[in-house]
Amino acid sequence: MAPPSVLENCLEDSNSETYPDINWEDIGFSLVPTDYMYVMKCAKGEKFSHGNLIRYGTFEVSPAAGILNYGQGIFEGLKAYRTEEGSILLFRPEENALRMKAGADRLCMTSPSVEQFINAVKDTVLANKRWVPPAGRGTLYLRPLLMGTGAALGVGPSTEYTFLIYCSPVSNYHKGPLNFKVEEKLYRAISGFSGTGGIKSVTNYAPVYPATTEAKAEGFSDVLFLDAATGKHIEEGSACNLFVVKGNAICTPTIDGAILPGITRKSVIAIALDLGYQVTERGVTVEEMLVADELFCTGTAVVVNNIASVTYKNTKIEYKTGAETVAQKLRKTLLGIQTGTIEDRKGWTVRVL
Repeated sequence: MAPPSVLENCLEDSNSETYPDINWEDIGFSLVPTDYMYVMKCAKGEKFSHGNLIRYGTFEVSPAAGILNYGQGIFEGLKAYRTEEGSILLFRPEENALRMKAGADRLCMTSPSVEQFINAVKDTVLANKRWVPPAGRGTLYLRPLLMGTGAALGVGPSTEYTFLIYCSPVSNYHKGPLNFKVEEKLYRAISGFSGTGGIKSVTNYAPVYPATTEAKAEGFSDVLFLDAATGKHIEEGSACNLFVVKGNAICTPTIDGAILPGITRKSVIAIALDLGYQVTERGVTVEEMLVADELFCTGTAVVVNNIASVTYKNTKIEYKTGAETVAQKLRKTLLGIQTGTIEDRKGWTVRVL
Protein backbone atom coordinates (compact mmCIF):
# COMPACT_ATOMS: atom_id res chain seq x y z
CA MET A 1 0.00 0.00 0.00
CA ALA A 2 1.33 3.45 -0.91
CA PRO A 3 2.10 5.85 1.93
CA PRO A 4 -0.62 8.41 2.73
CA SER A 5 -0.37 11.43 0.43
CA VAL A 6 -0.03 14.98 1.69
CA LEU A 7 -0.19 16.37 -1.85
CA GLU A 8 -2.76 19.06 -1.14
CA ASN A 9 -0.83 20.46 1.82
CA CYS A 10 2.35 20.18 -0.19
CA LEU A 11 0.97 22.28 -3.03
CA GLU A 12 -0.24 24.88 -0.58
CA ASP A 13 3.19 25.02 1.05
CA SER A 14 4.96 25.22 -2.31
CA ASN A 15 3.12 28.40 -3.17
CA SER A 16 5.29 30.18 -0.62
CA GLU A 17 8.29 31.99 -2.10
CA THR A 18 9.95 32.33 1.32
CA TYR A 19 13.42 30.83 1.42
CA PRO A 20 14.36 28.78 4.49
CA ASP A 21 16.52 30.39 7.15
CA ILE A 22 19.82 29.11 5.81
CA ASN A 23 23.23 30.47 4.87
CA TRP A 24 23.62 29.28 1.29
CA GLU A 25 27.37 29.89 1.37
CA ASP A 26 27.86 27.34 4.14
CA ILE A 27 25.84 24.36 2.87
CA GLY A 28 28.66 22.60 0.98
CA PHE A 29 27.72 19.14 -0.28
CA SER A 30 26.06 17.65 2.77
CA LEU A 31 22.49 16.65 3.57
CA VAL A 32 20.08 19.46 4.42
CA PRO A 33 16.66 17.87 5.07
CA THR A 34 13.91 19.47 2.99
CA ASP A 35 10.11 19.30 3.19
CA TYR A 36 8.90 16.48 0.94
CA MET A 37 9.96 13.30 -0.78
CA TYR A 38 8.30 11.25 -3.49
CA VAL A 39 7.44 7.56 -3.08
CA MET A 40 6.04 5.06 -5.61
CA LYS A 41 5.79 1.28 -5.27
CA CYS A 42 4.99 -1.72 -7.42
CA ALA A 43 4.95 -5.49 -7.06
CA LYS A 44 7.20 -7.81 -9.04
CA GLY A 45 5.81 -8.43 -12.51
CA GLU A 46 3.68 -5.29 -12.43
CA LYS A 47 4.31 -1.74 -13.59
CA PHE A 48 4.63 1.44 -11.58
CA SER A 49 1.41 3.44 -11.74
CA HIS A 50 1.29 6.46 -9.45
CA GLY A 51 3.16 7.80 -6.46
CA ASN A 52 2.75 10.26 -3.63
CA LEU A 53 4.53 13.21 -2.15
CA ILE A 54 4.96 12.73 1.57
CA ARG A 55 6.81 14.55 4.31
CA TYR A 56 10.55 13.91 4.24
CA GLY A 57 11.57 11.42 6.92
CA THR A 58 12.26 7.82 7.70
CA PHE A 59 10.20 4.99 6.22
CA GLU A 60 9.74 1.36 7.18
CA VAL A 61 11.34 -1.49 5.31
CA SER A 62 11.52 -5.19 6.17
CA PRO A 63 14.84 -6.45 7.53
CA ALA A 64 14.52 -9.13 4.83
CA ALA A 65 14.29 -6.56 2.02
CA GLY A 66 16.38 -7.21 -1.07
CA ILE A 67 18.10 -3.84 -0.81
CA LEU A 68 19.37 -4.64 2.70
CA ASN A 69 20.33 -8.28 2.18
CA TYR A 70 21.48 -8.52 -1.41
CA GLY A 71 22.12 -4.93 -2.47
CA GLN A 72 19.37 -4.85 -5.10
CA GLY A 73 19.26 -1.12 -5.61
CA ILE A 74 20.39 1.69 -7.87
CA PHE A 75 20.34 5.46 -7.61
CA GLU A 76 20.60 8.58 -9.71
CA GLY A 77 21.71 12.15 -9.12
CA LEU A 78 20.54 15.32 -10.84
CA LYS A 79 20.04 18.99 -10.01
CA ALA A 80 17.45 21.74 -10.23
CA TYR A 81 18.83 25.18 -11.12
CA ARG A 82 17.30 28.57 -10.37
CA THR A 83 17.76 31.15 -13.12
CA GLU A 84 18.38 34.85 -12.61
CA GLU A 85 14.71 35.44 -13.52
CA GLY A 86 13.57 33.02 -10.81
CA SER A 87 12.60 30.10 -13.04
CA ILE A 88 13.68 26.55 -12.15
CA LEU A 89 15.30 24.25 -14.71
CA LEU A 90 16.29 20.59 -14.85
CA PHE A 91 19.16 19.38 -17.02
CA ARG A 92 18.62 16.33 -19.25
CA PRO A 93 16.44 14.37 -16.77
CA GLU A 94 15.49 11.90 -19.49
CA GLU A 95 19.12 10.74 -19.52
CA ASN A 96 18.91 9.94 -15.80
CA ALA A 97 15.67 8.05 -16.40
CA LEU A 98 17.22 5.99 -19.20
CA ARG A 99 20.32 5.25 -17.14
CA MET A 100 18.16 4.11 -14.23
CA LYS A 101 16.27 1.79 -16.57
CA ALA A 102 19.55 0.32 -17.87
CA GLY A 103 20.67 -0.30 -14.30
CA ALA A 104 17.31 -1.78 -13.36
CA ASP A 105 17.45 -4.19 -16.31
CA ARG A 106 20.93 -5.29 -15.24
CA LEU A 107 19.71 -6.03 -11.69
CA CYS A 108 16.36 -7.62 -12.70
CA MET A 109 14.34 -4.73 -11.28
CA THR A 110 11.14 -3.05 -12.42
CA SER A 111 11.79 0.60 -13.21
CA PRO A 112 9.53 3.62 -13.72
CA SER A 113 9.01 4.83 -17.28
CA VAL A 114 10.91 7.88 -18.50
CA GLU A 115 7.73 9.94 -18.22
CA GLN A 116 7.04 8.72 -14.68
CA PHE A 117 10.63 9.47 -13.66
CA ILE A 118 10.58 13.02 -15.03
CA ASN A 119 7.14 13.80 -13.61
CA ALA A 120 8.21 12.53 -10.19
CA VAL A 121 11.33 14.70 -10.31
CA LYS A 122 9.26 17.74 -11.28
CA ASP A 123 6.77 17.09 -8.47
CA THR A 124 9.61 16.76 -5.96
CA VAL A 125 11.18 20.02 -7.10
CA LEU A 126 7.88 21.93 -6.98
CA ALA A 127 7.12 20.59 -3.51
CA ASN A 128 10.55 21.75 -2.30
CA LYS A 129 10.99 24.83 -4.48
CA ARG A 130 11.79 27.09 -1.54
CA TRP A 131 14.91 24.98 -1.06
CA VAL A 132 16.22 25.71 -4.57
CA PRO A 133 19.01 28.22 -3.82
CA PRO A 134 19.03 31.66 -5.42
CA ALA A 135 20.79 31.91 -8.77
CA GLY A 136 24.54 31.48 -8.43
CA ARG A 137 24.41 30.29 -4.83
CA GLY A 138 23.89 26.57 -5.24
CA THR A 139 21.46 24.01 -6.63
CA LEU A 140 18.86 21.56 -5.41
CA TYR A 141 20.38 18.08 -5.64
CA LEU A 142 17.85 15.29 -6.25
CA ARG A 143 18.53 11.66 -5.37
CA PRO A 144 16.18 9.16 -7.06
CA LEU A 145 16.44 5.67 -5.56
CA LEU A 146 15.11 2.36 -6.87
CA MET A 147 15.16 -0.39 -4.27
CA GLY A 148 14.06 -3.97 -3.83
CA THR A 149 11.90 -3.64 -0.71
CA GLY A 150 10.04 -6.95 -0.77
CA ALA A 151 10.82 -9.42 2.03
CA ALA A 152 12.54 -12.68 1.06
CA LEU A 153 15.17 -14.93 2.61
CA GLY A 154 16.47 -16.64 -0.51
CA VAL A 155 18.69 -15.08 -3.16
CA GLY A 156 16.59 -13.69 -5.99
CA PRO A 157 14.84 -10.60 -7.35
CA SER A 158 12.65 -8.78 -4.86
CA THR A 159 8.87 -9.19 -4.76
CA GLU A 160 8.35 -5.42 -4.43
CA TYR A 161 10.13 -2.30 -5.65
CA THR A 162 10.14 1.22 -4.24
CA PHE A 163 11.04 4.30 -6.25
CA LEU A 164 11.87 7.23 -3.97
CA ILE A 165 13.21 10.75 -4.53
CA TYR A 166 14.57 13.02 -1.83
CA CYS A 167 16.50 16.25 -2.26
CA SER A 168 18.89 18.64 -0.58
CA PRO A 169 20.30 22.07 -1.42
CA VAL A 170 24.03 21.87 -2.18
CA SER A 171 26.94 24.00 -3.33
CA ASN A 172 30.47 22.89 -4.18
CA TYR A 173 31.33 19.19 -3.89
CA HIS A 174 35.04 19.91 -3.48
CA LYS A 175 36.69 22.88 -1.82
CA GLY A 176 40.06 24.16 -2.94
CA PRO A 177 42.45 22.67 -5.54
CA LEU A 178 41.88 19.02 -6.46
CA ASN A 179 44.81 16.70 -5.80
CA PHE A 180 44.26 13.08 -6.78
CA LYS A 181 46.16 9.94 -5.83
CA VAL A 182 46.44 7.02 -8.25
CA GLU A 183 45.21 3.84 -6.54
CA GLU A 184 47.31 0.82 -7.52
CA LYS A 185 45.99 -1.93 -5.23
CA LEU A 186 42.20 -1.64 -5.24
CA TYR A 187 40.03 -1.48 -8.35
CA ARG A 188 36.67 0.22 -8.69
CA ALA A 189 35.13 -2.19 -11.22
CA ILE A 190 35.72 -5.35 -13.25
CA SER A 191 36.96 -4.52 -16.73
CA GLY A 192 34.48 -5.05 -19.55
CA PHE A 193 30.72 -5.47 -19.63
CA SER A 194 30.59 -8.43 -17.24
CA GLY A 195 30.51 -6.29 -14.11
CA THR A 196 28.39 -3.42 -12.79
CA GLY A 197 30.80 -0.50 -13.14
CA GLY A 198 28.68 0.97 -15.91
CA ILE A 199 25.54 1.34 -13.79
CA LYS A 200 24.83 3.24 -10.58
CA SER A 201 24.42 0.16 -8.43
CA VAL A 202 24.50 0.94 -4.70
CA THR A 203 27.05 -1.85 -4.35
CA ASN A 204 29.65 0.05 -6.40
CA TYR A 205 30.48 2.71 -3.85
CA ALA A 206 31.31 1.27 -0.43
CA PRO A 207 34.13 -0.94 -1.81
CA VAL A 208 36.13 2.19 -2.69
CA TYR A 209 35.95 3.56 0.86
CA PRO A 210 39.27 2.02 2.01
CA ALA A 211 41.11 3.70 -0.85
CA THR A 212 39.38 7.08 -0.55
CA THR A 213 39.60 7.12 3.24
CA GLU A 214 43.34 6.48 3.12
CA ALA A 215 43.87 9.05 0.38
CA LYS A 216 41.95 11.78 2.20
CA ALA A 217 43.84 11.02 5.42
CA GLU A 218 47.00 11.71 3.43
CA GLY A 219 45.64 15.06 2.26
CA PHE A 220 44.37 14.10 -1.20
CA SER A 221 40.98 15.16 -2.58
CA ASP A 222 40.10 11.87 -4.25
CA VAL A 223 41.41 8.68 -5.80
CA LEU A 224 42.03 7.97 -9.47
CA PHE A 225 41.29 4.32 -10.27
CA LEU A 226 43.00 2.19 -12.93
CA ASP A 227 41.55 -0.61 -15.03
CA ALA A 228 41.44 -3.99 -13.30
CA ALA A 229 42.64 -5.95 -16.35
CA THR A 230 46.04 -4.34 -16.84
CA GLY A 231 46.43 -1.54 -14.30
CA LYS A 232 47.81 0.60 -17.12
CA HIS A 233 44.78 2.71 -18.08
CA ILE A 234 42.92 5.37 -16.11
CA GLU A 235 39.21 4.89 -15.49
CA GLU A 236 37.42 7.16 -13.00
CA GLY A 237 37.58 8.97 -9.72
CA SER A 238 35.39 7.72 -6.89
CA ALA A 239 32.42 9.71 -8.23
CA CYS A 240 33.52 11.40 -11.46
CA ASN A 241 34.63 10.83 -15.03
CA LEU A 242 38.09 11.92 -16.20
CA PHE A 243 39.43 13.87 -19.19
CA VAL A 244 43.00 14.60 -20.29
CA VAL A 245 43.95 17.60 -22.47
CA LYS A 246 46.98 17.94 -24.72
CA GLY A 247 46.94 21.02 -26.92
CA ASN A 248 43.61 21.09 -28.77
CA ALA A 249 42.97 17.39 -28.17
CA ILE A 250 40.75 16.07 -25.39
CA CYS A 251 40.65 12.36 -24.53
CA THR A 252 38.43 10.49 -22.10
CA PRO A 253 38.22 6.77 -21.32
CA THR A 254 35.67 5.04 -23.51
CA ILE A 255 32.46 3.64 -22.04
CA ASP A 256 33.38 -0.03 -21.89
CA GLY A 257 31.12 -1.45 -19.18
CA ALA A 258 33.44 -0.59 -16.31
CA ILE A 259 33.03 3.18 -16.58
CA LEU A 260 29.81 5.00 -15.73
CA PRO A 261 28.23 6.76 -18.73
CA GLY A 262 28.12 10.16 -17.07
CA ILE A 263 25.51 12.64 -18.27
CA THR A 264 27.83 15.57 -17.56
CA ARG A 265 30.56 13.66 -19.41
CA LYS A 266 28.29 13.20 -22.43
CA SER A 267 27.30 16.88 -22.39
CA VAL A 268 30.88 18.12 -22.04
CA ILE A 269 31.94 16.06 -25.05
CA ALA A 270 29.19 17.68 -27.15
CA ILE A 271 30.11 21.18 -25.93
CA ALA A 272 33.82 20.59 -26.58
CA LEU A 273 33.10 19.49 -30.15
CA ASP A 274 30.97 22.60 -30.70
CA LEU A 275 33.85 24.75 -29.45
CA GLY A 276 36.23 23.20 -31.97
CA TYR A 277 38.21 20.79 -29.81
CA GLN A 278 39.22 17.34 -31.04
CA VAL A 279 37.55 14.85 -28.72
CA THR A 280 38.42 11.16 -28.62
CA GLU A 281 36.90 8.39 -26.51
CA ARG A 282 39.44 5.59 -26.09
CA GLY A 283 41.71 3.92 -23.60
CA VAL A 284 43.94 6.48 -21.88
CA THR A 285 47.21 5.19 -20.43
CA VAL A 286 48.75 6.39 -17.20
CA GLU A 287 51.79 7.54 -19.18
CA GLU A 288 49.59 9.67 -21.42
CA MET A 289 47.94 11.24 -18.39
CA LEU A 290 51.30 12.08 -16.83
CA VAL A 291 52.36 14.23 -19.81
CA ALA A 292 49.01 15.94 -20.37
CA ASP A 293 48.60 19.73 -20.20
CA GLU A 294 45.39 19.48 -18.21
CA LEU A 295 43.45 16.88 -16.32
CA PHE A 296 39.85 17.49 -15.30
CA CYS A 297 36.87 15.64 -13.89
CA THR A 298 33.14 15.82 -14.61
CA GLY A 299 29.98 14.74 -12.83
CA THR A 300 26.65 16.00 -11.54
CA ALA A 301 28.17 16.79 -8.16
CA VAL A 302 31.60 18.07 -9.30
CA VAL A 303 30.29 19.73 -12.52
CA VAL A 304 33.58 20.36 -14.42
CA ASN A 305 36.68 20.85 -12.30
CA ASN A 306 40.40 21.08 -12.97
CA ILE A 307 42.60 18.54 -11.22
CA ALA A 308 45.67 20.44 -10.02
CA SER A 309 47.86 17.41 -9.42
CA VAL A 310 48.06 13.62 -9.49
CA THR A 311 50.44 11.59 -7.35
CA TYR A 312 51.59 8.34 -8.93
CA LYS A 313 54.19 6.09 -7.31
CA ASN A 314 55.08 8.90 -4.88
CA THR A 315 55.69 11.35 -7.73
CA LYS A 316 53.48 14.45 -7.93
CA ILE A 317 52.52 15.66 -11.42
CA GLU A 318 51.02 19.14 -11.68
CA TYR A 319 48.61 20.40 -14.35
CA LYS A 320 47.35 23.73 -15.65
CA THR A 321 44.51 25.32 -13.71
CA GLY A 322 42.74 28.66 -13.82
CA ALA A 323 40.19 30.60 -15.85
CA GLU A 324 41.94 30.13 -19.21
CA THR A 325 42.04 26.34 -19.11
CA VAL A 326 39.93 24.17 -21.38
CA ALA A 327 38.12 22.78 -18.36
CA GLN A 328 36.96 26.20 -17.17
CA LYS A 329 35.79 27.20 -20.64
CA LEU A 330 33.72 24.03 -20.79
CA ARG A 331 32.43 24.60 -17.25
CA LYS A 332 31.35 28.14 -18.07
CA THR A 333 29.38 27.01 -21.11
CA LEU A 334 27.79 24.06 -19.34
CA LEU A 335 26.71 26.12 -16.31
CA GLY A 336 25.41 28.83 -18.63
CA ILE A 337 23.11 26.36 -20.34
CA GLN A 338 22.04 24.78 -17.05
CA THR A 339 21.17 28.12 -15.45
CA GLY A 340 19.64 29.80 -18.49
CA THR A 341 22.29 32.47 -19.09
CA ILE A 342 23.31 30.79 -22.38
CA GLU A 343 20.70 29.82 -24.93
CA ASP A 344 19.93 26.11 -24.88
CA ARG A 345 20.09 25.17 -28.54
CA LYS A 346 20.19 21.45 -27.83
CA GLY A 347 16.93 21.08 -25.91
CA TRP A 348 18.76 19.88 -22.82
CA THR A 349 16.91 21.90 -20.18
CA VAL A 350 13.41 21.23 -18.86
CA ARG A 351 11.50 24.03 -17.20
CA VAL A 352 9.79 23.14 -13.93
CA LEU A 353 8.64 26.60 -12.88
